[in-house]
Amino acid sequence: MSKIFPNRQGVIAAAKSIAEILSPTPLLPVEIGGVRAHVKAENLQPIGAFKIRGGWWRLSNLSEEERAAGVVAVSSGNHAQGVAWAAKRLGIKATIVMPRNAPEVKLANTLALGAEVVLYERAPKEQGGEDRDEVAAKLIEEQGGLLVHAFGDPWVIEGQGSAGIEATQQLDAQLGTSPSRFIVCCGGGGLAAGLALGCPDSAVYAVEPEGWDMVGQAIATGEIVQAASDAPNTICDALQPTATKALNLDLLRTRAEPGVTVTDDEVRAAQRLAFAELRMVIEPGGAAALAAALSGKVPVDEGTVIMLTGGNADPQAFAETIRA
Repeated sequence: MSKIFPNRQGVIAAAKSIAEILSPTPLLPVEIGGVRAHVKAENLQPIGAFKIRGGWWRLSNLSEEERAAGVVAVSSGNHAQGVAWAAKRLGIKATIVMPRNAPEVKLANTLALGAEVVLYERAPKEQGGEDRDEVAAKLIEEQGGLLVHAFGDPWVIEGQGSAGIEATQQLDAQLGTSPSRFIVCCGGGGLAAGLALGCPDSAVYAVEPEGWDMVGQAIATGEIVQAASDAPNTICDALQPTATKALNLDLLRTRAEPGVTVTDDEVRAAQRLAFAELRMVIEPGGAAALAAALSGKVPVDEGTVIMLTGGNADPQAFAETIRA
């Protein structure tokens, strides 16, 4: 099945479908600067990340012919696991293109879910790197299959937006109100776009690592922006797409607030707070939104929902972070 543009009805349908197979992730209070806000603990999903939502909704909407052909995805790890989890449950062959320097825990988890993994070199082409989309396109040409894009697929966007429907229901049950704003960890903009669609009355703040704010720059200029060849290293491996997609930009251009960036040190501080006060392990990319709130870069109030998007942290790196 194909879809040109996602819509709110699709987000609501995705939320209903996901509620039939997954328990809601907790919406928990957190105090920031003396103000009570809330975190949505997507790190507690079965694969440790929100990506399970988009993976499930996309694959469950494949036609019988598409299911028989299998799927191909490109990911540094969390989308990989989301697609692999859905594929295993639905009996679909999944091939995942992953960078050689992907966190070992994410690579191991993807393989454990039964997916085939094809590794590529994540580096600028002049340094011997490969284009991950070209690698995926070649695989599809050789073996067939449908590309399940990590953030630019309409079904994936709708699936990710289901987190907003769920959070809205939870906040209403707790406080009798809707989210005033979502603060969102942002790579290519799939989750931010899904939340913008699913929760039209809530502000959306997309948070990216310094030097990797492709979505924020695209929103500001109205045009797709490519990552610089000398973009800085970041510990947020899950937030490093080289550009957003036109679909995501169209959805966010009139809905997202000005782009926000965070430093590695700010992300580590957020990881430490989540561990100390929420008793949670959050990977760097999954802590970017919390980092923006803690550093005062985004305002918070009782209706603020901060997305904790992933918990697949490298054990050694995480131990070093919390020891600091």
